[in-house]
Amino acid sequence: MSRFWSALVNQLTPYVPGEQPKTDKLIKLNTNENPYPPSALAIQAMQAQANDKLRLYPDPESSDLKACIADYYKLKPEQVFIGNGSDEVLAHCFQALLNHHQPLLFPDITYSFYTVYSKLYQIEYQQIPLDDDFNIRLDNYKIANGGVIFANPNAPTGKLLSLETIDDFLQHNTDSVVVVDEAYIDFGGDSAIALVNKYPNLLVIQTLSKSRSLAGLRVGFAVGDSGLIEALERVKNSFNSYPMDRFSTAGAIAAFQDNNYFSAQCEKIINSRSWLNEQLLALGFSVAASKANFIFAEHKAINAELIAEGLRAKNIIVRHFKQPRIENYLRITIGTQIECERLVDELKAIVR
Repeated sequence: MSRFWSALVNQLTPYVPGEQPKTDKLIKLNTNENPYPPSALAIQAMQAQANDKLRLYPDPESSDLKACIADYYKLKPEQVFIGNGSDEVLAHCFQALLNHHQPLLFPDITYSFYTVYSKLYQIEYQQIPLDDDFNIRLDNYKIANGGVIFANPNAPTGKLLSLETIDDFLQHNTDSVVVVDEAYIDFGGDSAIALVNKYPNLLVIQTLSKSRSLAGLRVGFAVGDSGLIEALERVKNSFNSYPMDRFSTAGAIAAFQDNNYFSAQCEKIINSRSWLNEQLLALGFSVAASKANFIFAEHKAINAELIAEGLRAKNIIVRHFKQPRIENYLRITIGTQIECERLVDELKAIVR
């Protein structure tokens, strides 16, 4: 703490990202990164950008990437917003669309950045408890609010709300913005992007970090009604007019164009998730029904922290949240099939 800090900074508890170890010897199953490489076409597109045009600023509107995403989802470019990772898109969203006189609503167990942004931008918020099975119950959100945000699939549980459930909620919540954070939607869910032309208060946020293996680029985007997008653009252009560099733009466009590779890698992860789920059940874990690229699991007899420590001793790291209601759960990223098999072998030695 410093006497030069503002009063707000003294009150902040920043987001703590998953550990990024400096050694390559670990099997890293703690930050939900994709275990498979990016599309070769994306890498080639980025390499082609290493030329003398780097002396020039990139397109501040990211027009080509907006057009690419709009074409992919059969929308208009003015319905697309581009940001430096979905976290930046979320930050602009909190400022532009969710800061009102009534409280913002989001789950009590979810992506912890929602609380961080609420405090940073001094937004009143109310956390709505998940049910006993860690499900989001949108009926509990049908109250006066200044906005609603939830991750789907949720994190860290991986549990999914159906498109029909979201559609029903939007029919009842027409006077405030509803943000659906879809970082993991490509691993088994139907995107709410299908609903954006039906509901002018719906904003859907996605990222290329997970399913398209581009966490190192920092590319996120939002889609919704053009009026919502204009609000995000106003905030962005009051903060950083050039968020997307030439490499990121080129790599992102190529990643969207290489749809066969994208689909194949998602299918590998889904298959490994199903296999790992069965193995964990056989080892005495209870496992949430995940539709993400991770599994949320609790062992019935052994403390989660002890399991995490035992795995680390074997050079495998997973995520343990010391948080009420989930302190005995582990979030385990789906690695390659070989990494999943190694994980199960080490778990057998720990829990048996």
